[in-house]
Amino acid sequence: MKHLILLCDGMADWPCEELGGKTLLQHVDTPHFDWLAKHGRNGLLKTIPEGFHPGSEVANSSILGYDQNVVYEGRGPLEAASIGVELAEDDLALRCNLVCLEGELLKNHSCGRLETEEGDVLIRFLQENLGSDKVHFYTGVQYRHLLVIKGGNKDLRCTPPHDIPLKPWRDYMLEADCPEAEETARLLTDLILRSQELLANHPLNIERQQKGLDPANSIWPWGGGYRPKMTPLTETYPQIKTGSVITAVDLIRGIGRYAGLNVINVPGATGLWDTDYEAKARAAIDALRTEDFVYLHIEACDEAGHDGDLCLKQYCIESLDQKLVASILSQLSTFNAPLSIALLPDHPTPIHLRTHTAEPVPFCIYYPDIESDEVQTFDEVAAKEGSYGLLEGDAFIKEFMKI
Repeated sequence: MKHLILLCDGMADWPCEELGGKTLLQHVDTPHFDWLAKHGRNGLLKTIPEGFHPGSEVANSSILGYDQNVVYEGRGPLEAASIGVELAEDDLALRCNLVCLEGELLKNHSCGRLETEEGDVLIRFLQENLGSDKVHFYTGVQYRHLLVIKGGNKDLRCTPPHDIPLKPWRDYMLEADCPEAEETARLLTDLILRSQELLANHPLNIERQQKGLDPANSIWPWGGGYRPKMTPLTETYPQIKTGSVITAVDLIRGIGRYAGLNVINVPGATGLWDTDYEAKARAAIDALRTEDFVYLHIEACDEAGHDGDLCLKQYCIESLDQKLVASILSQLSTFNAPLSIALLPDHPTPIHLRTHTAEPVPFCIYYPDIESDEVQTFDEVAAKEGSYGLLEGDAFIKEFMKI
């Protein structure tokens, strides 16, 4: 049996008044999602353990069966693994967003549409002006970058910038959680304020504003931690001799690397609504010809949720169904071994909240000859009647891998 997880980041949502009290998954026509639900078994999955923030790093590694009380170290180390930055034991790695501030408000967490090439120019500029033996900036993807503090203390209270759109940014500046972390907190606060001075008049930002685009006028470090200790999936599940992760997001690449998976980069995969859904499907199909396991991650719905754009999130869900899942289902009979498919989001990103929540998400598992349940559609409400009930911890991955 081969195994494919289709992870649709942030796809779950809340009931919307504009949709007559339905969620987007209930409202949108998704015949291929529904085929999997109708011919498979369904349930709800609690991806965010008690006491953890509903971040994608928590949700995705939980889906793969990792105990967050053992492995959790924040997003930063995962970003480092993705871009090939080797961390020393005392290196504090933080996710470093380039954000857009508008006066006293954090306008958005992503500067609108910031290209990686633009981000690289600004991150190199910051390294030249703020970097040192202790401080190092590394280019990531688009607005998502990496900041490493040698000897930094991770006991910090940091707010993810996507949690505070249009809120006063000074109210959410990072703080030390213990006296030992105060020096690190002061250093990071100083870097944030100095970055604002440096970026305000950078030619690239002036050009962006002249074009009517949001400037990338501040850094926002968060999600800091040290190198995590994660056992490769190949050592836990004997069915996985070889496996790959497909994503446009550094965070998920990092999880994949620590989980012992190969990283497949797909041309045209953007991490946004305009990602090449068919190309990602083809990459997964090609990988499954020779590999046992593929984790296919698509970010688009999450970004639309953060933007609060109902129509855009609907488009992303339709594209996932009609372009990605349809392509994969059309190839089911061509594999040299049966294929088991799991379809699920990692967490909700409700468009009216514009950030992640911790409610359980719908999931379905399909493979040839599975005994299906009575669920006929893939959505948050129908999944409650699924035969799996509510799963949490490593119960999902064990069921999926038949351990």
